[in-house]
Amino acid sequence: MTKLVKNLLLVTGMSGAGKSVALNCLEDLGYYCIDNMPVVLLNHITSLTSENNLNYNNIENFAVVVDSRSQDFSSLINVIKELKATQSLKLKILFLDANDDVLVKRFKETRRLHPLLKQGSIIEGILKERQVLKNVRESADYIIDTSYLSSNKLKQEIATRFSFKKKYFDVNIMSFGFKYGAPIDCDYVFDVRFLPNPFYIDKLRDQTGCDEECYQFVVDNDSTQVFLEKLTALLNFVIPKFSEIAKNQVMIGIGCSGGQHRSVAIAIALQQQLKDHYHSYVWHRDIEKDRKEN
Repeated sequence: MTKLVKNLLLVTGMSGAGKSVALNCLEDLGYYCIDNMPVVLLNHITSLTSENNLNYNNIENFAVVVDSRSQDFSSLINVIKELKATQSLKLKILFLDANDDVLVKRFKETRRLHPLLKQGSIIEGILKERQVLKNVRESADYIIDTSYLSSNKLKQEIATRFSFKKKYFDVNIMSFGFKYGAPIDCDYVFDVRFLPNPFYIDKLRDQTGCDEECYQFVVDNDSTQVFLEKLTALLNFVIPKFSEIAKNQVMIGIGCSGGQHRSVAIAIALQQQLKDHYHSYVWHRDIEKDRKEN
């Protein structure tokens, strides 16, 4: 008799990044969900997946939230290693993230205290939590940045990735501005500062690459068309190779000077090129920063 392997999705990430929304969606998808599980109890999750536990034998998919609220969070990496060695479990880690400005805004809107800081500024708690979660983020199989995702969009992402109806390879495309620093977690970074800059066109300066007129200015350029053709060909060649090393996603960074015009338009255009072949989504890290400074 073949031994049934259960799926365990460990959901973690930054406070305010959408773990509750994700867990509710997973429950709707048929997962057996547990929120805010202490790390010490996570060690015993195998008792739920044991063939001898008749109460849970008909459940194949489990989702558990473990995050920085747990007093023994520092031991999570060791527990993850132990669970990955368990033959009855297939463990995957989902990490939900968002940029600091968005997290501060969300905490202010809900008027909640940050779980790692009983007093002081919200940003202090966020920075402390990033340090606590650093090693777990590096171990994650999936990372979703929810900075510019609505609750409904996040639910769609969760449903698409974890419904078990169809396997997707995830292509994540992020636009950014080099003036705010190059991202450190991308598999590929492409510099599009060689393209004509809408910033120097008066009527386009205050627009973004999401606006139709600015988007067309960037994308309709002959150099852009050649670049997109060659970039798409390159990615269509290399992306399938990742599955050979059991990699589930690829992160692509598209950078321009400020992250408002060219990189945004190119990221959108690239996603359109890839969406029919891969599950892809795009977000814009720095799209509002230049406009806020001005």
